[in-house]
Amino acid sequence: MNRKLRMGMVGGGKDAFIGAIHRLAANMDGLIEVKCGALSINPEIAVASGEALFLPKERTYLTYEEMITKEAQLPADERIDFITIVTPNFAHFAPAMMALENGFNVVIEKPITFSLEEAKLLAQKLKETGLTLCLTHTYSGYPMVKQAKAMVREGKLGKIRKVWVEYPQGWLSRLSEREGNAQAAWRTDPKKSGKSSVMGDIGTHAAHLAEYITGAKITDICAELNTLVDGRAMDDDGAVMLKFDNGAKGVLMASQVAAGEENALKIRVYGEQGGIEWFQHEPNSLIVKWLDQPTQILRAGANYGAHLSSFATHNCRTPGGHPEGYLEAFANIYRNFALTLSAKMDGTIPTPEMLDFPGVEDGIRGMAFIDNVVLSAGSDQKWTAHKI
Repeated sequence: MNRKLRMGMVGGGKDAFIGAIHRLAANMDGLIEVKCGALSINPEIAVASGEALFLPKERTYLTYEEMITKEAQLPADERIDFITIVTPNFAHFAPAMMALENGFNVVIEKPITFSLEEAKLLAQKLKETGLTLCLTHTYSGYPMVKQAKAMVREGKLGKIRKVWVEYPQGWLSRLSEREGNAQAAWRTDPKKSGKSSVMGDIGTHAAHLAEYITGAKITDICAELNTLVDGRAMDDDGAVMLKFDNGAKGVLMASQVAAGEENALKIRVYGEQGGIEWFQHEPNSLIVKWLDQPTQILRAGANYGAHLSSFATHNCRTPGGHPEGYLEAFANIYRNFALTLSAKMDGTIPTPEMLDFPGVEDGIRGMAFIDNVVLSAGSDQKWTAHKI
């Protein structure tokens, strides 16, 4: 490719947290440029947001339908290559499906859709079109998460036996949705969020991380969901026991009412010979604990090629000692997607490192996880089959 990929955005207007994150991540490597947007359902905000991003007036759209229709009519050397969707959960499916139907690749926030059925429809459309979809499970973009996955894949820990993954937050410890917090309002509204608030918002991240690092799939769950803040319409806390298809057992905890916690995502994976521990608050470090050797601490850094896997170093941006965090991990997702899309457009084969980003199958598994956690939490049976 001798040009940048052209991106259109649905949602993510002024004061929208995740839209700005997506734009920063997409811009970090100079491979992508935002060319148009339908940035808000409020026409005034949509126009003002387009102006703030210096988008041409004629490519600042008031609806995603208008954007997709008009962009599809532009000459091939002008129209966008893909669409990024950063709306609340209930507004993911329709623009994603319309984008695919009109020949546009898609980047989409997690969870992928409002329901499992919608996710399966997107998968079928992708199969029909041969287009590419990227799902922004951001935490799989961290270099040391990729290092952990490589070590498990290479058998360095032996057969995996146990997984602990937790994602505690404290930001919903009060009834913030009734205090003008727009982010809290839609996430705790079942008409906009889906079947579960806590599992849809952060539990899916934890489940994806467990499957991503171990390479194993969740087969059975035993779940509890709680609503711990009086007056809240949806769950804000939960715990799940897990069984994996490789025989490993696991525990997953997700809470939005762990007062004082920020985004304390943590995972521990144990095999026959040792274990790994990764904590988002210290993302450049991977703790490796051996059965019969001293504990090691592996560090991220572009100069540590002799010690890290190619998947880790491919996603390291600076020499060791320079912190790389959430934005860089997010950018790694975008860069790998962009490199894959560019290779496909050039008729070349993307490398395995380029292809290492979440896609529609991860989205389907995430939606199934939400459904089955809700089913298990409401059941008198101890275990529920994790049906896809």
